Amino acid sequence: MRQRPFRQVDVFSGARYRGNPLAVVLDGEELDTEQMQEFARWTNLSETTFLLPPTSPQADYRVRIFTPLAELAFAGHPTLGSCHAWLAAGGTARNPGHVVQESAQGLVHVRRDGELLSFAAPDPVLDPVPEELQAEVLKALELPSDALIGCRWIDNGARWMGLLLHDVESLRAARPHAAELHGLGVKAGMCAIHPFSEGESPVLEVRGITLTPQGIAEDPATGSLNAGLAAWLTQEGILNLPYTAHQGTGIGRTGRLRLSRGTDGRLWVGGTVRSCVEGTVLL
Repeated sequence: MRQRPFRQVDVFSGARYRGNPLAVVLDGEELDTEQMQEFARWTNLSETTFLLPPTSPQADYRVRIFTPLAELAFAGHPTLGSCHAWLAAGGTARNPGHVVQESAQGLVHVRRDGELLSFAAPDPVLDPVPEELQAEVLKALELPSDALIGCRWIDNGARWMGLLLHDVESLRAARPHAAELHGLGVKAGMCAIHPFSEGESPVLEVRGITLTPQGIAEDPATGSLNAGLAAWLTQEGILNLPYTAHQGTGIGRTGRLRLSRGTDGRLWVGGTVRSCVEGTVLL
């Protein structure tokens, strides 16, 4: 056991302490999986990350991402939060303004534009959801069947059920039931489009309902979910890029995510990250 540099950051923050918190251990060398998982369980945050030397010659650093329950191959807010913490601690990218992060999902590119950090989202797998399961999930959310426009499984390293609802009022009216959703094994990513006029930038309202050791929780701002929703909705021609996603409204947060298409054709998910806690941990 030794002291290791540590930061806690606020990701996709519309205002400080109003985004999604992330714990980052900046030196994860010589820690095994069990030790990392134990610490992630103790922080009790949605994700905790550990930074390591890269194994790929193209990467600037490597990250391992843990929830209190398990390791993830990829997640959005841990990607941007880890990158911010690495840069703030003196990390220098091989290419200025462009960081390459190695994860279990592969190489993830992160670009820096002033205070905005954006990651290139991996292409998700989009699959249909059986109508019977859709009905069960709507019941678990206390939503009528006519509230739903469309539904897809979205998997980009984190697996969500994406649900497009008719209006923001229906979205806010949803009342998730922990036991039912846990029994179905569903993380529900609900969304609805705010009314907008021609020439205005669209705003997508999002709610992410996740599974936790205590049951379920509502996520303040979720990069992987929003990346998957953007890929689905733009592919179907329902929404055009760029647009802004708002998340966490119902739980007193102001998560803000910027979804855009780069000149390279890739989908980029961006947001502001702010450092909140800096010090060391004994691990």
